[in-house]
Amino acid sequence: MTHRDSIPHEAPDAEFEARLAAHLPGLTDLLTQIYGDRDDFTAQLEHLVEVARASWADRSPDLKALDRARESDQDWYLSNRMLGGVCYVDRYATDLEGVRAKIPYFRELGLTYLHLMPLFLAPEENSDGGYAVSSYREVSPALGDMDQLRALAADLRDAGISLVVDFIFNHTSNEHEWAVKAAAGEEEFENYYWVFPDRTMPDAYERTTREIFPDDHPGSFVPMGDGRWIWATFYSFQWDLNYSNPAVFTAMAGEMLFLANVGVDFLRMDAVAFIWKRLGTTCESLPEAHLLLRAFNAVCRIAAPSLLFKSEAIVHPDEVVQYIDASECQISYNPLQMALTWEALATRDPKLLRQALGRRHELPAHTAWVNYVRSHDDIGWTFADEDAAEFGIDGFDHRRFLNDFYTGGFEGSFADGVPFQTNPETGDSRIAGTTASLTGLERHDDGAVARILLAHSIALSTGGIPLLYLGDEVGQLNDYSYLQDPALEMDSRWVNRPRYPAEAYAQRTDPTTDAGRIHAGLRRMIEVRKAEPEFAGGRLIPFDAGHSQVLGYQRPGEHGVLLMLVNFSEDPVRLSGRIFGSFPMGAVDLIMGAEIDWSAHLDLPAHGVLWARPHTHR
Repeated sequence: MTHRDSIPHEAPDAEFEARLAAHLPGLTDLLTQIYGDRDDFTAQLEHLVEVARASWADRSPDLKALDRARESDQDWYLSNRMLGGVCYVDRYATDLEGVRAKIPYFRELGLTYLHLMPLFLAPEENSDGGYAVSSYREVSPALGDMDQLRALAADLRDAGISLVVDFIFNHTSNEHEWAVKAAAGEEEFENYYWVFPDRTMPDAYERTTREIFPDDHPGSFVPMGDGRWIWATFYSFQWDLNYSNPAVFTAMAGEMLFLANVGVDFLRMDAVAFIWKRLGTTCESLPEAHLLLRAFNAVCRIAAPSLLFKSEAIVHPDEVVQYIDASECQISYNPLQMALTWEALATRDPKLLRQALGRRHELPAHTAWVNYVRSHDDIGWTFADEDAAEFGIDGFDHRRFLNDFYTGGFEGSFADGVPFQTNPETGDSRIAGTTASLTGLERHDDGAVARILLAHSIALSTGGIPLLYLGDEVGQLNDYSYLQDPALEMDSRWVNRPRYPAEAYAQRTDPTTDAGRIHAGLRRMIEVRKAEPEFAGGRLIPFDAGHSQVLGYQRPGEHGVLLMLVNFSEDPVRLSGRIFGSFPMGAVDLIMGAEIDWSAHLDLPAHGVLWARPHTHR
């Protein structure tokens, strides 16, 4: 039985049929490349179309109107007015009603994009922060229910704020209905996962796959308790879905369209690199992963055209960009820029960041980076060893230095970070911590506020969608209480997921406080960004500032160019006026609102940031 059986007498919907006619040939081609050799391919495709048709029939008139509006403005999310925020519902606002109550503050800050971290049903203890999803159609009862999520999505939409949620499509929790049935031996649902009767095939796969969370379990498989083994790339309670089974694709497409009809605007596509497996490979970033993403996109263009995807791929920089395409993931986290911002703060030298902006920043049309200072997760040093080697830097040694620096183990460090997932065999580790604690605010370092503003200035000015971890805009510090919680103590990332910093928010308008200085500085940069059209889109041109510790780049537009200068030094620097030879008439400091005469020289304070509009005529 299909969803269509429940609406047998409904007349054909002309708008849906037009979309189907436009996109079904491409969808069929994609799925043929993946599943075309199966005898049941035609039946599977017909079922998928019926799932899409039923979903469109359930889509509200408001959302269908939004579909049409965004189709006529394809690049709406490239606007310089875009500003993102991300938070955990329970830690930031208690529940969904609490999030609704904060909409006035979101508008005050200027948000147009709100990412709510995993909020769906998950195991009470083994949840991986909600990434072990037990149902895509049920909100965690502690946060609210699906009707409240629909109401919140509508209120956010009325406030001009897009809703973003995680789509955990590589795996489910072991408590998901499908997983429970697979564990009970139901063949249909065993085929939803990678289940093997003994270690023969797991051993074969593990010759080429890597361990992701070695603290949790070795290899890629875990025992099921009855002698069978199941694929679990991440934690032992997160079981990987088997996309070689087309029924899994159709089922997940249905879940995706359900969330679109709730009012979700963006899906953060979790762990995109891992969704396809092939013996003898790393089972990461295989060609079929891209085909699947394109096929999911085609389904959305038919039944939920305004829904867009955000890629989450913390892999080699060359692999990250492979997922960014208008027909795959329209937006993507920019982990390289994030990591290299922290690298430059530690070394006081932005050469690797300068290289990345010149070499790895450009994206295809109709796509955008999501630029961030830090996320809910850890900081991994994702730069390419070959890029570092061009400067004589050994990647392994440099990562060891950065880990030591940000955990306070290096003399002269200002940071209070916590190591995450240290691998004693490889020496690999990652860093957890809030922006404020990693920049020195926890230890009352005099440069901390300036470092916080510097880091955010880069995320706000390099193009795409800047993303704030909510609470960082008032300088929230590490939360070490996770160590007293048995359910969290083994996951040090909870140190950078503090609860709502009420005291800091209360101080946000007081310029004598750290919270007030941080908030005022960020608000000013956000206001400038929204006022200057050159910040739209992602085009960026490197600018040689003539100083090793100063990063320079330009943002060109139809009406001129903006020049950004960022001083990573702990000391003031003086730049020669010769570097501004192409801008001989001076400029306006957009942040301070003052005229600049840089004909002789320009002084930047320690950790100083300049956003300038050069004069092109007298």
